Amino acid sequence: MLDPTRAAVACEPVTVSNTALEPDELEHYRRELTGFCYRMLGSGFEADDAVQETMVRAWRAAESFEGRSSVRSWLYRIATNVCLDLLRGRKRRARPMELGPSSPPDESFLGQMLPEHSWVSPIADGRVLPTDGDPAEIAASRETIRLAFVTALQHLPARQRAVLILCEVLRWQATEAAELLDTSVAAVNSALQRGRATLAAAHAEARPVAVADDQRELLSRYVDAFERYDIPKLVTLLHDDAVQSMPPFAMWIRGAANIGHWMVEPGPSACRGSRLLPTVANGCPAFGQYRPDPEGGYKPWALQVLEISGDRISGAHFFLDTEPLFPAFGLPAHLPA
Repeated sequence: MLDPTRAAVACEPVTVSNTALEPDELEHYRRELTGFCYRMLGSGFEADDAVQETMVRAWRAAESFEGRSSVRSWLYRIATNVCLDLLRGRKRRARPMELGPSSPPDESFLGQMLPEHSWVSPIADGRVLPTDGDPAEIAASRETIRLAFVTALQHLPARQRAVLILCEVLRWQATEAAELLDTSVAAVNSALQRGRATLAAAHAEARPVAVADDQRELLSRYVDAFERYDIPKLVTLLHDDAVQSMPPFAMWIRGAANIGHWMVEPGPSACRGSRLLPTVANGCPAFGQYRPDPEGGYKPWALQVLEISGDRISGAHFFLDTEPLFPAFGLPAHLPA
């Protein structure tokens, strides 16, 4: 595991082929490299590690950069190699829906907590999506960080995954991808064909779904119902076949009625009186959920990522590992009473 606390590399400009690589020039690519590494690895924290390692390797190798390719292509080559190193010999990350059938809304099915490397973790939009540009392109980029799509990518062998992300998501030419991966154009096209087939078979949910143009009213009603813990009202905001998951537990629930029943189980009913702070994750609306703290105020409980189809919620994914997640999303460690 790369060191997630490693500070950004601070270097003097390095002169290469009568040019100078400035620190800011490399930093300019951090956001898009983080998006690439996140899609490769399925973890926001590992993506940060991988990008930092990419920057370290880039500075160490700066004198060997001859300018025959762009700085961007050069960095992507390094980032790809870092990700391939991290993925070597590792089992793929998944979502609870892939680990077994849905469970009845009963705490006895909760089971053991899975280790962090077992599941696809969320990432803040601001760390991977462009801040400006063509709205249609930004919307397309948002689709490629959806939890379902990132999970579907994990079904692909690592090099095939890199090819598909480079060509299908980032719109590189096959010739460019072949050069980066030191392979042939024919091999890239073959990998693309296999990758597309695997994605289609592995996860139909990875395909984009219709999303309401204006979600504000729905989200406002969701926050109101959740904070008042009006479960009958909350259930009306869900699709009949909506799913709820709770990583790092493998248990997941299907059906609005079952989700409503689960919300009043003895354990989850401790969520009564919670407060929600809005954020965005994986191209979706999200909330930091804070439960009442016996010592006063409210303490972190879950990062909720909501998937919306049409005018109702189709998925509610509660990520419970709040200690690293809340700082990554800029959410406070505690709320006052």
